[in-house]
This record gives sequence, structure tokens and C-alpha cells, in this order.
Amino acid sequence: MKKIGLLVKETSENRIKDTFKSSKGLIIVKYSGVSSPDMSSLRKTLRSTGASLFVVKNTVARRAMKELGLNDLIPSVQSPCGMIFFKDEPVDASKVLCSFRKDHDKLILEGGYLIDKLLTQKDIEAMSKLPSRDVLRAMVVMTLNSPISKFVIVLNQTLKKFVYCLDQVKQNKQKNTGSEKSSPAQASEDKQKNTDSEKPAN
Repeated sequence: MKKIGLLVKETSENRIKDTFKSSKGLIIVKYSGVSSPDMSSLRKTLRSTGASLFVVKNTVARRAMKELGLNDLIPSVQSPCGMIFFKDEPVDASKVLCSFRKDHDKLILEGGYLIDKLLTQKDIEAMSKLPSRDVLRAMVVMTLNSPISKFVIVLNQTLKKFVYCLDQVKQNKQKNTGSEKSSPAQASEDKQKNTDSEKPAN
């Protein structure tokens, strides 16, 4: 029968491997000197971005990485460290970590892994400066709406011109109709004048 300590290690190792397989990458941090309440706060904020923070023994982390083929990351696992797994894009998680570091300089970005590429501290800091997914979506929507807005403006102007032309045609038609109605009366008056002029003078 396995000892409880060994079972705990195996469970933690399997959890790391399973989480990594369902994630797009991970970031390793050193948190020596950061209080437990602050780490709990960091874990909660990361969770809101879809990322998970794991704190396990170094031996367990190294063994899991070796089995996952992440041998180049093993040297980063030193002293108390945490592993942040992100299931979506890493920008939001990077923003959270870099923002947290501003008030907690004891947190050190050791490195990470993303789509077959090792990440350095500079890579993680660079990712934190990229627009978030929501901002990118807003930019895309603005880009898509911009031509539509211009089209609507042009269409409105065209419609206004068309309505104006119709109004002008209507006014001209009314004038012509009015002149046609007055023509018979005018013709009768002219005829009467001609008749009077033809009568012999007394």
C-alpha cells in the first residue's frame, strides 16, 4: 500500500500534467517573500482571466515537466514557485502578473511556455502590454463599422437629394397644371375681345 505522502505527490503530478494538456501554455513564478493572503488574492484574480495558479513541491513540478517533455523549463523551478496555466490567450494572465509585481516586487517571473516556444521574463512583460481580447474585439468592431457608417452617411445624403428632386418635380407639375387650368378662360376672354373688335361701329 502506498504511503499518503506518495499518493499526494502522484495526485499533484497528474493534476499538473492533465491541466497542462488542456492549456495553451504556462508561466512559472517565484513567490518567496509574498504573503499567503496576497497569493490567494493573485490566484483569485488569475482565475477571473481563465488562468489557474498551482503551488506544488519542486520535485513534483520537475518530474511532471520531464514527463511532459518540458526539460528546458526545469531549471526555472527553484525555491518556492508557482505554475500559472492559461487555457485562453496569455495576455490577460500576463497583465495580472505584471500588475501584481508593481506592488509585490518579491514575485519573480522565471519564464514560461507557449505554443512550442519558451518564454522569458521580457516575453511575459511584452505580452502584458498587448491589447486584451476585449479591446481587440472593440477595435475589430470599430473597423467593421467604420465603412458602414460612411456608407450610411452617403446613403442619407443621396436620399435627401432624391427627395429634393421629387419635391422640385412636384412643384413644377403643380405649376404646369395651374397654367393649363387657366388657359381656357384666357382663351375665351381673348375670343370675346376679337368678336367685339369685329363689330361695325355705329
